[in-house]
Amino acid sequence: MVASWLLVAVVYAAFVSLGLPDGAGGVAWPAMRATLGQPLEALGLVSLVGTIGSALSGFASGHVLARLGTARVVLVSGLLTGFALVGYGLAPGYLFVVLLALPLGFGAGSVDAGLNHYAAERWSSRRMNWLHASWGIGATLGPLAMTAAIAGASGGEGWRTGYLAIGGAQLALAFVFLLTLGLWDRAPAAAHGAGGGGVPGAARKLVPGTRGARLAGLLAPASYALYAGCEFGVGSWAASVMRDGRGFDAAVAGSIVALYYGAITAGRVVSGLFADRVGNRRMVRLGLGTAAFGVALFSLPLGPGAAAAGLALAGFGYAPVYPCLMHETPRRFDPETTRKVVGRQVASAYLGGMVLPPALGLAAAWFGTGAVGPGVLVYVILMGLVVVALDRLT
Repeated sequence: MVASWLLVAVVYAAFVSLGLPDGAGGVAWPAMRATLGQPLEALGLVSLVGTIGSALSGFASGHVLARLGTARVVLVSGLLTGFALVGYGLAPGYLFVVLLALPLGFGAGSVDAGLNHYAAERWSSRRMNWLHASWGIGATLGPLAMTAAIAGASGGEGWRTGYLAIGGAQLALAFVFLLTLGLWDRAPAAAHGAGGGGVPGAARKLVPGTRGARLAGLLAPASYALYAGCEFGVGSWAASVMRDGRGFDAAVAGSIVALYYGAITAGRVVSGLFADRVGNRRMVRLGLGTAAFGVALFSLPLGPGAAAAGLALAGFGYAPVYPCLMHETPRRFDPETTRKVVGRQVASAYLGGMVLPPALGLAAAWFGTGAVGPGVLVYVILMGLVVVALDRLT
């Protein structure tokens, strides 16, 4: 029992650490680019290389997990991520940052896919939701740690201290992974029959190689690409909509966006309390319906109160979608296919986050910032259709 809870704590800590650099990068970049002599837009290449690394590792994770097992993959990925972040702190120039973004992305994508597969196979939907809530904790702590490092240093070099601290934390966690290698395989796999987090009595696994299995194998990753467009589309452009399109004060707009991310994290904590009883599929549909209503409310040209309420509802709606869809994957596919599909879902989320939010930016440039909300709503509706089709296949 003690060993089981220790492993739960280690996996949750791994997801907290996964969120640390995601939140810290945007805070560090203004000081970082000043030190390295780069324009604002130079961050785009760093993000692109990191996303490619994460997507590649996600697509390859099924084969790698089958050969090495989750524990070893997470250990190696933790070392890659930790050394890359320490390298950021020591980087003498911009080129080194770009090159280090590849192993950083590769390590993050492998940890993401490996832990998602492990939790989906062995844990309840409740724990899966709480696992993803822990990522939100890391994404909140990362900016705070980087801000403190920058504020506490003179000469504009505080970002180096911040990255060294975050990288050191990652390496320390990798050492914990090493010490707990023997615990990972002891946890029993969850039963994925009727009622195991999905719609009771409705689930049936697809036969590998059939037309239905191939179609589901495409729809499942597509749902994650669309989810990334939904979540990151709001996060990327909501402040611009409120400031440039509606004239809100910068502090007000920033606070409302923070509320949105807080709602996602809090929503996953709350969703975990009900997910096992309600079922993954119902949680996903309720979440998408709530998110659609919230995005529609935000799209209306109303005041800060309505915008805050809309984004809070959108955040709460999005909260259970990613973890519950992930937890449902072993109920849809056989074990070997599940490993591959989980990796493809994680990779597709990275690719969707790279492509779909910028498409909303183009729409805003052509038609005005008022097009962002309806564009996100289209993503939500498309995802709902994909999810319904996927559920019908299984």
